[in-house]
Amino acid sequence: MAKTLTDREDIRQWAEARGGNPMLMDTPDGTGSRTLLQLTFGQHAINTDGNEGPDRLGGFQLVSWDEWFAALDENKLAVVVSDDPAGGSEAEFEFVARD
Repeated sequence: MAKTLTDREDIRQWAEARGGNPMLMDTPDGTGSRTLLQLTFGQHAINTDGNEGPDRLGGFQLVSWDEWFAALDENKLAVVVSDDPAGGSEAEFEFVARD
C-alpha cells in the first residue's frame, strides 16, 4: 500500500528514519534550467565533518532540507512511499504531482 506525503515533517521523518539525505541538481531545460530532486540513502556520514565521501553524487549536490523543500514546493511535488510495515526500512519512493 502506498501513502502520499506532502507535509514537510512527515517527509523528513520518513527519509531520516531510513538514513536519507536531500539532494538537488540543476539541469539544462531548453533556454533555462530546472531543478531535479533526489533522496540518497545509506550514506549517513556523507556531509559530516571529516567525512571521506563526496558532497556530490552523480551530478547531485547535497543540500539542506529547507532548500530541498523549497524545490519540492516550486515543482509542486509530493512523495509517494510504501506504508507497508512488512517493508521494513526500505527506501522506496517516487515523486508525483500534487493534486
